[in-house]
Amino acid sequence: MAAPMKRGSNVALTREIPSLRGVVLGVKLVSAEPVLIDNLVVATILCDSSSKALSNEHFVFFNQLNSPELSVTQLARVVGEDTEQVEIDLSAVPTDVHRIVVVTYINEGNAVRRSLGQLREATVRVLNLADNTELVRSENLAPALKTETGLALGELYRHEGGWKFKVIGQGYANGIRAMAADFGVSL
Repeated sequence: MAAPMKRGSNVALTREIPSLRGVVLGVKLVSAEPVLIDNLVVATILCDSSSKALSNEHFVFFNQLNSPELSVTQLARVVGEDTEQVEIDLSAVPTDVHRIVVVTYINEGNAVRRSLGQLREATVRVLNLADNTELVRSENLAPALKTETGLALGELYRHEGGWKFKVIGQGYANGIRAMAADFGVSL
């Protein structure tokens, strides 16, 4: 396996693997705090060229498991070590989607006094949908987190007719509210 990708690094997935038709984004979140883990939400946002969600229906999470055209699906059952997995059919992604960002945030309520700084591990990886082969994995993003309640983990994005993957690792102090404002999602 290749070395984990650092924040800000990217890889040209479809240039390296021309036959790649679909991927699974796997997110692994580990903490000794069960209340934190129970209240973490993983979501995927399908964005236009301005990095804004196409619509609220293009925000895929536990209450909306599919994008409108079914190109992005949050899986009900996870295979392997991941906490959550999102399946993406690259050929079915609408042409006006330029970025697909995977984020995590602390749901409000019982976890109100929690932060992502309590995570021991926060990684995102890309698997080939055809055979579940791991293509890339991020470094552990958790050590840099302190009081943040939201985190943009990584993104798939269009580049020169293909797809690239980038590790983001950007924390948000105001969790889902700040991310919703950045990506143009109405709460």
